[in-house]
Amino acid sequence: MMGPAHSLSGAAAWLGVGAAAAAAGRPMPWPVLVVGALVCAGAALAPDLDHKSATISRAFGPFSRGLCGVIDKISYSVYKATKTQSDPRRSGGHRTLTHTWLWAVLIGAGTAVLGMAGGRWAVLGILFVHMVLAVEGLLWRAARVSSDILVWLLGATSAWILADILNKPGNGADWLFSAPGQEYLWLGLPVVLGALVHDIGDALTVSGCPVLWPIVVGRKRWYPVGPPKAMRFRAGSWVELKVMMPVFMLLGGAGCLAALGII
Repeated sequence: MMGPAHSLSGAAAWLGVGAAAAAAGRPMPWPVLVVGALVCAGAALAPDLDHKSATISRAFGPFSRGLCGVIDKISYSVYKATKTQSDPRRSGGHRTLTHTWLWAVLIGAGTAVLGMAGGRWAVLGILFVHMVLAVEGLLWRAARVSSDILVWLLGATSAWILADILNKPGNGADWLFSAPGQEYLWLGLPVVLGALVHDIGDALTVSGCPVLWPIVVGRKRWYPVGPPKAMRFRAGSWVELKVMMPVFMLLGGAGCLAALGII
């Protein structure tokens, strides 16, 4: 899928988690619901770090373009080193290492530890990166006609305001993990979820997604998971734009209302 659909699906997924948490008797404070949805929307773009033409490659100027090039080479090297004889030859690393469940878990765990142990500036950094990505994904039309500096300023301002709101007692810094010293540990959850939602979205497209790596399926370690080919669609096609994105909007709205106890 394309960047806007990935971000929208990430936000909808977190709002759905909020609804499930409310039903289970562990409702999210509204700042956690909002911040988690935005972080998840941003994190849903992150697996495309292996693609130099992806939305994330433009998000932070030369730094993100350079990083995407490095991740592409690393991913390609891992693919060549771990592929079986049944896996096809490739010329690049797109939709390999960063599109797996293992990558999602590692990135989420790293974010959780950084948020818990790194203090305010670490939390601000996590929020800034994901707020910028959320703007690029959810407001992609406006972001493309704006300068990068304006998008970064919006991301920085949002991160600062939301971090202050979260830090107030009862607003969710210790949501779900309430032991002393575990504040912001939950920030890893929307990152994991966003990455996995991205992978599921790509699995619905023609090429599929090797989300199960390194588990061997059908003699392939990089097996392209997906539904039957007749049910798949091309990235950016009318199915994604006219069907999937409106569905994500409806599901996200319903999840938000349920998470807040309105329905």
